[in-house]
Amino acid sequence: MTPLQKGEAKGGEVDNMQIGFYFDQTRCTGCYTCIVACKDWHDVPAGPAAYRRVTTIEKGKYPSPFVAYLATSCYHCTQPDCVAACPAGAIAKRKEDGIMVVDREACLGHDKCDACLQACPYNAPQFASEPNAKMQMCTLCLDRWQEGKKPICVDGCPMRALDAGTMEELEHKYGRNRNAEGFVYSRKTRPSVAFKPKLALSELNREAGRITVAPLTPLGNS
Repeated sequence: MTPLQKGEAKGGEVDNMQIGFYFDQTRCTGCYTCIVACKDWHDVPAGPAAYRRVTTIEKGKYPSPFVAYLATSCYHCTQPDCVAACPAGAIAKRKEDGIMVVDREACLGHDKCDACLQACPYNAPQFASEPNAKMQMCTLCLDRWQEGKKPICVDGCPMRALDAGTMEELEHKYGRNRNAEGFVYSRKTRPSVAFKPKLALSELNREAGRITVAPLTPLGNS
C-alpha cells in the first residue's frame, strides 16, 4: 500500500467526487476469480489476507432453495470508522476521490492493535499470518486508476458482476439501490456501493404479482 501523501484526508470528507463499487448479485456465480485476480495483482500471498472476499448465502429448502453470493471489499465509506479508530494515523481517505489508502509503515501491527478491524462493519482491514502483520486492504487499485483502468477485480470478473466509478456515474447507470442479500447498509459510515440484488422466488412473486408459466406444447404442434 502507498503511504499517505499530500492532499489525503485523515477525516471522512471528500472535496470533489467519491469513487465506489457496483455489484450485480444476479450475475455472480461465486467463482472467486475476483479474489484470485486481486491477490495476484497486489502480490498478496496465500493466507488469510484477501482484499476481496466472496460469501455464500443459502436460504430456504426444497422445493424453494435459494443461493446467492456476495462479493465484498473495502467500501471506501463516506465516513469511515477505521480512520478515527486508528491510533497511529495509518489510514486516510483521499480528498480528491474518496479512495482509502494505508501507510503500512505507520501501522502498529495486528499483535499490538487491530482497532481498525474492530471498528469496520465490513471487516475490510486485512492481516496476513506473520507475527505482528501490518494492515492492508483494498485501495480500489489506485495504481490502475492513475493509468485510466478499472480495478483488477472488475476487469477480471468473467460474469461482469462488478463495476467501479464515481458514485454519480454508477447511480446514473445502475440506480441507487443499497440493498443486497447478506449486506447491511451502515447509515453511520455510508459505504460507497450500489447493488442489483438477487431476489428469492417469493420476493420475485411479490414484485411481479405472479409468475406464469406457458403450458407445454406437444412436439410437432404449432
